[in-house]
Amino acid sequence: MTTSHYKNSIPVVYLLFCLFVTSASARSFIRQYTDGFNTNLQQENGVGPMPNQDKGHYLHNNEEISSRDYKVSASNVVKGLRDHPPSSYSLKMESFNTLLKSTYTEKYESRPFSVGGYNWTLVVYPNGNKKDSGSGYISLYVAIDNSTLAAAHQEIYADLRFYIFNKNERKYFTIQDTDVWKFNVFKTMWGFSQVLSIDTFKDPKNGYLYDGDHCEFGVDVTIPFLYKISELFTVTENIYNPRFTWSIRGFSTLLKDSYLSDVFSIGGRNWNIQVYPNGDATVAGKALSMFLNLDANEKFRPYEKIYVRAKLRILNQRQFNNVEKQLDVWYNGPGYTGFSGWGYSDFISLSDLKDSSKGFVVNDVLMAQVEMEAISSTKYFPN
Repeated sequence: MTTSHYKNSIPVVYLLFCLFVTSASARSFIRQYTDGFNTNLQQENGVGPMPNQDKGHYLHNNEEISSRDYKVSASNVVKGLRDHPPSSYSLKMESFNTLLKSTYTEKYESRPFSVGGYNWTLVVYPNGNKKDSGSGYISLYVAIDNSTLAAAHQEIYADLRFYIFNKNERKYFTIQDTDVWKFNVFKTMWGFSQVLSIDTFKDPKNGYLYDGDHCEFGVDVTIPFLYKISELFTVTENIYNPRFTWSIRGFSTLLKDSYLSDVFSIGGRNWNIQVYPNGDATVAGKALSMFLNLDANEKFRPYEKIYVRAKLRILNQRQFNNVEKQLDVWYNGPGYTGFSGWGYSDFISLSDLKDSSKGFVVNDVLMAQVEMEAISSTKYFPN
């Protein structure tokens, strides 16, 4: 009998053991499942919505990712008034006071809108984002939809400008940062926790809350793409062999209006000096005119410009002072209006040239010189 009783009791004990284990596991499972909602759903009055795990998780991430993760200094923030309305999204509200008085509504999220192939939402905290030091202020953010990111490691850089309409001014108060914001799967929401103080916003005299409780918020989301074409402008000052001297022989016998020197190369460009022995049309018979020209065959890229700083001289051959004049000019290529030569009409008086004691013309030779001090070059990419 004893043996038979022992054998019959084994299934009963086993059944009781299984029920105990199952009950303990169930309690553990229920605790683990519900604990994840406690911090998000508890309200001061103890009232909360029915939990939705997916939505709650998404909002929880957004609540943690805020401007605290980006050190916005006062010098980076730009505020102002703007006539033009927002270009990406506008959110008009006709019952804003209801949200201000609500003890449950922490924030309002707009429907998604598309910019640059990504979905975004405008997020408004009527009473400020307390988790981002926004208590007592209107807080404005933009959140990106993770599902529109092509890869988990993808980063999107965006410029953000937030708007609040001011009816008194008939303009929009705007706030933005001078730097771009970096969005990715770990940082999905950026913005400002302290846009306007609630007291300023609520006072009808200030024009932000009008016609009872109407207001308008907005945002510009701009995705700056990296440039594909560029140019590199460089000025060379230490120029190899920077001088060219032109000896004009038989100066007194020159009959033409103007004469050109041989072409010479300085700073990677070809040049020539042009003189008018009796002056150009503006000073004819009074002074010698002298110019520095780019060679007519010099190749320019469309819209290219060349900066030149140089000295033009008529040399004194008796060790007296030279006549020297400074050039600080731009030579323009095709596509620009401008001159291919720069200089001075009234460079030196003819009376000084004819006076042999002055030392500018010796043995009927006049010596003109240019000294290059700086020449620019520009590289274009792609070539």
